Amino acid sequence: MKVHVEIVVSGFVQGVGYRYFCYKQARMYGLVGYVKNMAGGQVSCVAEGEEGLIHDFIRELRRGPSFSDVRDLEVERSECLQDYSNFEIRY
Repeated sequence: MKVHVEIVVSGFVQGVGYRYFCYKQARMYGLVGYVKNMAGGQVSCVAEGEEGLIHDFIRELRRGPSFSDVRDLEVERSECLQDYSNFEIRY
């Protein structure tokens, strides 16, 4: 079953390659959506894909790249709402 998730990652996650890490993980898991920095210092990620792959993706986002310090991860799940064709980094 495909799901749609909106994820907000808090902590030391900007300026450490977190968006690129997220992008690489999403591509590895075959997910579609996007990742972007937020004004408050968080990173926002929207992803769609198979439920099991989304679960594994979220586990990787909790870990983050080596220079990051993920403090919190908020996840909202729903049925697939969008029709993304790939995963991208937004600026």
